[in-house]
Amino acid sequence: MKILYFGGQKSGKSSLAEAKTLAIATDQPTYLATYDHTYGDTEMGTRIDKHRQTRGENFITLEESRDLLRVIEPHRTYLVDCVSMWILNRMEESEEVLIAEIEALGAIDANIVFVLNDVGSGVIPSDPISRRYVDLSGIIGQKLAQICDEVYEVKLGLERRLK
Repeated sequence: MKILYFGGQKSGKSSLAEAKTLAIATDQPTYLATYDHTYGDTEMGTRIDKHRQTRGENFITLEESRDLLRVIEPHRTYLVDCVSMWILNRMEESEEVLIAEIEALGAIDANIVFVLNDVGSGVIPSDPISRRYVDLSGIIGQKLAQICDEVYEVKLGLERRLK
């Protein structure tokens, strides 16, 4: 089963995705953390620590910022938090390469719950890098919605099933 949770920043999507992952898991699920620690952002470190405390010992945590195909194995359960960071880490790669990896993830016989930030609901960014990021997020989000069995939009801690 593949499931997507998407929503704005601090919408509650990670908490809901964690609960869903635990509900569908038949073994201890793996939390795939995609943040690349080379950015040197201390505020993000604080956010990450909070996420770790929230999920406690319920998950095996594995950090993989780029190559999800390398670590996802069949017949296991995973939470990928988050695809938005995965996109950021791979901005230099083509849209086609990223889409191909999402399609390959969809073909693996594993439970995967994806978390994606909804960054495309605002003004078109004025700089090319930000525009590329927003565009890739929308394109990857559409591909995820296609491959997923269930899709949830999250606002204010409330989920709405779209698929």
